[in-house]
Parts: sequence; C-alpha cells; structure tokens
Amino acid sequence: MKNSATLRYLFALFLYGTIGFFLHFVTYSSEFVVLGRGVLGSLFIFAILSLQKERIDLNAIHSNLKILLLSGFALGFNWVFLFAGYRYGIAVSSLCNYMAPIAVVIITTLIYKERIRPIQILFILTAVIGMCLLIGIFSSDMKADMHCVIYGSLAALGFVILVLCNKKLSGIKPLEKTLVQLLASAIIVFPYVLFNGGFPKHFDLLSTIIVLVLGILHTGVAYICYFSSIDVLPSQSIAILGYLEPVLNFLIGALVFHEPLGISSLIGAFLILCASLGNELLSGRS
Repeated sequence: MKNSATLRYLFALFLYGTIGFFLHFVTYSSEFVVLGRGVLGSLFIFAILSLQKERIDLNAIHSNLKILLLSGFALGFNWVFLFAGYRYGIAVSSLCNYMAPIAVVIITTLIYKERIRPIQILFILTAVIGMCLLIGIFSSDMKADMHCVIYGSLAALGFVILVLCNKKLSGIKPLEKTLVQLLASAIIVFPYVLFNGGFPKHFDLLSTIIVLVLGILHTGVAYICYFSSIDVLPSQSIAILGYLEPVLNFLIGALVFHEPLGISSLIGAFLILCASLGNELLSGRS
C-alpha cells in the first residue's frame, strides 16, 4: 500500500517537474496555457468523480465558496507567472517559486501569531542569503535573468495566498476542492486572456498537443495521483520527496537548456533547497 502510494507521489512530482520542459516548445501565451490547464484539468477530475459515482457535496462547496474562488485566483496567478518565468529560465524561476514555504512561515507568524522556532529563523536567513546569491547581488555581474526572479517571486506570492486559503477550508474533500479551484482559476483567467489578446492568433499542432497533455496528464492525472498518495504517506516522506520537483526543474534548466548558472548561483540554489526542505521537515514533526 505504502509502496504504491510512493510511486504515485513520485509520478506526480515527475509530472510537475517536467512542465517547464514542455512549455519551452509552446508558442501560446502563458495565460492561455493556464486557461487550458484549468479547463482540461477540472473536466478530467469531474469525469473521474462521475465514473467513481462520487456525489459532489454542493453544500461543502457553497460554504467554502468565497475562499475557493480566492484560492482559484491564487492558483491561476501562480501558474501564469511561473509559466512566464519558465520561458526565461526554468531553474531560477522554479527556485524563486520555492521561496513560498519560507514566506508562509513569516506570514503565519506575523498574522496568526504562530510560534516560530529559532531554527526556523535560521532557515529564513539561509533562504534570503541563498536568494541573494542566486540573483547575483554579491557579484559584479548579475547571473540570473531578472525576469525569472520577478516572475518566480510573483508565482511564490500566488502560492502563499493559495496555502493560506487552504488553511481556511473545512469539510470539503481534496478532489472536490481541487475541482473547484481549477475551474475557478480558468474562469478568472478567461477575461484576462480574452481582453489582453492572450488567445492564439494561429494554432499549431505541437503547441495544442502539449496544452492537452499539460491539462489532462500534468494536471488531472497528477492531482489524482498526488491526493491519493498524501493520505497514505507519512508527512516526513512527503516533505523529503516533495523537494525532488524543484531539483528536477533545476537540473532540466541547467543541463537540458544550458541555462547559465555560476558557482554563487549554485550555492544559492543549494541554500534555498536546504532551507525550504528543513522547514518542511520541521513542520512535519510538529
């Protein structure tokens, strides 16, 4: 049971980690890809729930509707800026996005007065130093593309809002929550795509196939594998394995697309991963 859950979780992480790779071959705008992913992913999950003859709890959705809509907006916000950042560099965009867990610790401490441990302060400082090294503040030449830093950081902001919203949700099943969030992200992004000229002027076969794959496989299948596994795996395993995703993004960016990363950037990336992973492990034990 645990072995199969681990395989499902690893498969989901692999799918998440390869999104940036596929986006390099898509000519459509980032917001259009997000729209496609939200629509296709929600339709796929709805189809699975229908095949399983699962009755959707409309009362639970209604009671959480405002937060679900806000979290759907945050999800779309995260995807739009992360995908935009991927076009300039997968490695740096992904690592900036993974500053989000550290930001959640800071926000929950300030707003919700949650207790912060001295070691968590160390993690925060480590992540900040890592980000400075990654960007290249301490070197004469900026090694990281600032598009990646800005877009990745904005994506992290969206992820933080999504996490904080999920803390407020109650009495709703994971797949139902995901169904509404994906659908909400598509509905919210649609006007932006429509009025900002985000719809493709010309459709090409390769980009269309990739959007279909991202929507069905990297969203629908990945979310089902993810949620069916985290209910079985211990939190420590989830935390440790979860950081294979940014590592995979980092490797794809550096090795496959030959994104320029100096020694200071590599050290910064390592510090960010260590700080985020350490924070997740600590949270898993508490």
